[in-house]
Amino acid sequence: MSTAPSLYPDLAYDPQTDFAPIGLVTSVPMTIIARKDFEPNTLQELIDYVKANADTVTYANAGIGAASHLCGMLFMSAIGTEVVTVPYQGTGPAMTDLLGGQVDFMCDQTTNTTGQILGGEVKAYAVTSPERLPNLPDVPTTAEGGLPDFQIGVWHGLYAPAGTPDDVLAKLNEALKVAVADPTVGERFAELGTAPATAEEATPEALAKMLADQTALWKPLIEAAGAKAQ
Repeated sequence: MSTAPSLYPDLAYDPQTDFAPIGLVTSVPMTIIARKDFEPNTLQELIDYVKANADTVTYANAGIGAASHLCGMLFMSAIGTEVVTVPYQGTGPAMTDLLGGQVDFMCDQTTNTTGQILGGEVKAYAVTSPERLPNLPDVPTTAEGGLPDFQIGVWHGLYAPAGTPDDVLAKLNEALKVAVADPTVGERFAELGTAPATAEEATPEALAKMLADQTALWKPLIEAAGAKAQ
């Protein structure tokens, strides 16, 4: 998710023009989770609880600019309610305090939360994907939970420097398509709660569109919040 125009005002490069897209590798869904003994049991109950207790509810994230920070911003914007945000230096410390009950809830990618969800260590409210995930079949989507437009993922793509010859880009794209179609890659990604990009997604055009769409989504939210990465 590129937010360089506002989140990183002093960035020395322009992600829109200084790189040549090769293709999307994967888009990792997020999960909205809470400490195991948190009172709400569904996403709608969480929304209602947060609105009623905004001054005391605490939201953990992995630091300014992290995916969990941005997911929290989008969630608060979606429900029209600001809560107490507790930034950490990484997902590990944030998850540790969530498991210990020091903070109430967070939103982070499946690659960081699936183990805790399956182990019953946290309460899971929703996944931010359009469909339920095969490895988390009991966790509803945000649309099922009452937030139909709340879809967010951490996407990963391959880029080369701008000006890379077209034949080189074509070879790299061909190699990417072979990799994402490999069953072993698919199995490993599934264990992490995601899936490889499809052949249609693993293209320069699809990756360029993803960057443009994500920039358009995040820039106004970040500018409104005045968030700056350190």
